[in-house]
Amino acid sequence: MKVAVLGAGAIGAYVGAALHRAGADVHLIARGPHLAAMRRHGVRVLSPRGDFTAHPRATDDPAGIGPADYVFLGLKAHSYAACGPLIEPLLHGTTAVVAAQNGIPWWYFHRHGGPWDGRRIESVDPDGAVSAVLAPERAVGCVVHAATELQGPGTVRHLEGTRFSVGEPGRGVSARCTAFSEAMVAGGLKCPVEPDLRNDIWLKLLGNISFNPISALARATMRQVCRHGGTRRVIETMMAETLAVAEALGCRVGVSIERRLAGAERVGDHRTSTLQDLERGRPLELDVLLAAVVELAGITGVPVPTLRTVHAISDLLALRSAEDAA
Repeated sequence: MKVAVLGAGAIGAYVGAALHRAGADVHLIARGPHLAAMRRHGVRVLSPRGDFTAHPRATDDPAGIGPADYVFLGLKAHSYAACGPLIEPLLHGTTAVVAAQNGIPWWYFHRHGGPWDGRRIESVDPDGAVSAVLAPERAVGCVVHAATELQGPGTVRHLEGTRFSVGEPGRGVSARCTAFSEAMVAGGLKCPVEPDLRNDIWLKLLGNISFNPISALARATMRQVCRHGGTRRVIETMMAETLAVAEALGCRVGVSIERRLAGAERVGDHRTSTLQDLERGRPLELDVLLAAVVELAGITGVPVPTLRTVHAISDLLALRSAEDAA
């Protein structure tokens, strides 16, 4: 199995190292000091489950890799539309693109069935720009239930979780999902093939849609936003509105809001990825989290006043942050 990891940051390098341990032919695509360190010393993984070092190939030139069986996308979703020149050399007729993104994916209504089948979600696929680069029929959905961070160039610290759920947009269990799952499991990760991954997407989104923007707006950790009475109530309302949209689309999350909050509080003083991006002057990945659900609420006719309010404020934060970075 040949796997190219496009965007070999904390999650991408962690997955690439695991697949390399399983015997896959892995190629990591990165740049800068991180790439130089991986070329020199491999990927060093520091984990409560045991440290290890893997030595997959690493490059900044996808053309030197050639077509792969799987491309694991470790990029942020807002980078998808511009990744055409990087991903094109990696594709052959049946290459699967495993998109490990937060939020609502561009392929969400591909082979969905029902009245919204094939509909484009503008907030995540504006004018079809992402679909033009990443054909939905190539997509294998992936929901990441793992936390990692780059401790330094070439070094990934695994914090918690090892589950990477995968699934077909058209539902069911396919051979390509099964083969990828088996390789991930052989590398020491959990990788269930979900018959309908959309339920898992909404489960993960329930936390991301609320904790991420609120933590960025408040400059606060998970524990802090859960323990503050005001922000806790806002998060509870956002979660309730999100569940209503999911149910209108036929999805069932199966986890109560109180249980989701309790789990987040146990994580402790963790800074969400959105807060980390804000602090580092990086683009905020809010379109696939908030804007997409607000758009889906409009499609389904579900009232989401709190989501709309938080989206408006956090959208201005994202714009101001981008201006400051520029």
